[in-house]
Amino acid sequence: MSDCLFCRIVAGEIPAQVVKRSPTALAFRDINPQAPTHVLVIPTRHLSAVRDARGEDGERLLGGLLAFAAELATELGLDGRGYRLVTNTGAEAGQSVDHLHLHLLGGRKMTWPPG
Repeated sequence: MSDCLFCRIVAGEIPAQVVKRSPTALAFRDINPQAPTHVLVIPTRHLSAVRDARGEDGERLLGGLLAFAAELATELGLDGRGYRLVTNTGAEAGQSVDHLHLHLLGGRKMTWPPG
């Protein structure tokens, strides 16, 4: 989508601090970090939110995205202390960019409930 911020980052039209890339996923540093490590993990193809990842293709995409995020967490040294993966769907949940994304947060103690 030409008007999607994250699609434009995938296309290289908008700069981002890329941490990891694969043919199907991209990870980059959040511009407003909420933890010492705060990386956004997105699919390289546009889906608005988790609700749009249904059926076998959606399951494959979500599974791949979670595996990519877990591999990245290991590479960033977060396994020992732990980390949090968060996805928001819709405005009331806090989704501010309509492109499916995971927040990988780590490097500090997380509290519960989160919001």
